[in-house]
Amino acid sequence: MNSERLSDFRVAILAADFFEESELIEPRKALDEAGATTVVIAPHGGEIKAAHHEKETGSVKVDQTLNEADPARFDALLLPGGKKNAAALRDEPLAQDFVRYMNQLHRPIASICHGGWLLVSANLVKGRHMTSYPEIRQDFVKADAFWTDNPVVRDGNFVSSRQPSDIPQFNQEMLNLFADHKLRARTAA
Repeated sequence: MNSERLSDFRVAILAADFFEESELIEPRKALDEAGATTVVIAPHGGEIKAAHHEKETGSVKVDQTLNEADPARFDALLLPGGKKNAAALRDEPLAQDFVRYMNQLHRPIASICHGGWLLVSANLVKGRHMTSYPEIRQDFVKADAFWTDNPVVRDGNFVSSRQPSDIPQFNQEMLNLFADHKLRARTAA
């Protein structure tokens, strides 16, 4: 992996307690290895609890709270899954505002598993091709998204994935999407 591919590229990672550990840790590692700066943003400061299938496994340090975070300072967004994490974020108005802002500026948004629930709650999935954890498929369909059971789906500035076993494909497509965005932004400037 080219450690300069995403240099000078800031990625917000929105998460709350009981995020699915592998869905934050592994994509973050791939982003860090590609040279990106990753910032964990949560509803509260301190640390957020990591989980494996809702069983607590550890924690991750919060870099900024949603109250402190300015979406204008980020080039892309990562939404890890975890049912409890996603349920908390989807009802958080500041999280909804954050993703709406990122989407309005056509910044890339990567979601995995239950992470896409926030996009549904923010009314951003209508007409979009997406995937997610199969259990929440109906939420996407009811929101007029085109849901498919594929490991990874890329549609415009969105990339989505189903579950932890899809992380290798998700990471690759996320890095491609983010690198494409960086190249377009540099070319436009």
